[in-house]
Amino acid sequence: MKVRIGLGLGTRTSTNDAASFGGFIDDAERLGFDSLWFSEQVTGSAPDPLVAMAFAAGRTTRIKFGSSVMILPGRNPVLLAGALASLDRLSNGRLLPAFGLGAVNPREQQAFGVERGDRASMFDEALPLIRRLWAEDRVDHDGRWYHLEQASIAPKPVQQPIDVWLGGRSAAELRRVGRLGDGWLPSFCTPDDVRAGLPVIAEEADKHGRAIDPEHIGALVAYRTGPLPDATIELLRKRQPDVDPEAVLPLGLDGLRRTLEQFIDAGASKFIVAAATEPTDWTSELEAIADALFPLQT
Repeated sequence: MKVRIGLGLGTRTSTNDAASFGGFIDDAERLGFDSLWFSEQVTGSAPDPLVAMAFAAGRTTRIKFGSSVMILPGRNPVLLAGALASLDRLSNGRLLPAFGLGAVNPREQQAFGVERGDRASMFDEALPLIRRLWAEDRVDHDGRWYHLEQASIAPKPVQQPIDVWLGGRSAAELRRVGRLGDGWLPSFCTPDDVRAGLPVIAEEADKHGRAIDPEHIGALVAYRTGPLPDATIELLRKRQPDVDPEAVLPLGLDGLRRTLEQFIDAGASKFIVAAATEPTDWTSELEAIADALFPLQT
């Protein structure tokens, strides 16, 4: 199993101007991180994920990049398929798309113009369409949400096929991974969540004549350098009421490494590491992360 360490910025960051964002990307490439991941939150301070991925693609030659995760319901699947295909081609096949339903947040849902109860069915219809647009020259489709006649995009992506990663931990989200995804990338979870989720994904995939590559199981794991802020504790308790927030956010890089080792034992191998509190010096922080975690890579 190939263990790989990537970096995430999260949704709230001051690393969003040309100098600081460019320096973060340059350091990630220089140090040899596997991938960069950009989260989506319209009301957050992080760069838009499509723009951030394009910026990273133009500034680098080796590192892969993805969205963790990009909200799919509310986006036009033809336009999104075209934008991502262009990005994959112009980066010579370094795109790692990951999609989700979006946070349960009225302000976020307002931005996408989608009712909460409609998100899942829109997602389930849009993702197969995007896959077809990446692969087929002409696409006809008549569904609940989308109607296409001889739709096409150009250019096609370099990767054929592009692997699509999905997030989430609920039973419905796990089944969606098995039914539609190529990889699983949950966030703010525990090794026990991964261990419990894998059989659900595998069972659903088998029902649909599919199989998820065991190399395509990952997790976004944030770490902290001190006590958890009250706002973070409240958010994590909303996400997982039965889990100790401090178990989800390990303390320091030694704690992060031990947690990743537990995730590896549970079956995960692709990691997005994110700092819960933005460091004052990203260069030294990324160097420390590399020193602490790269020995885990195989």
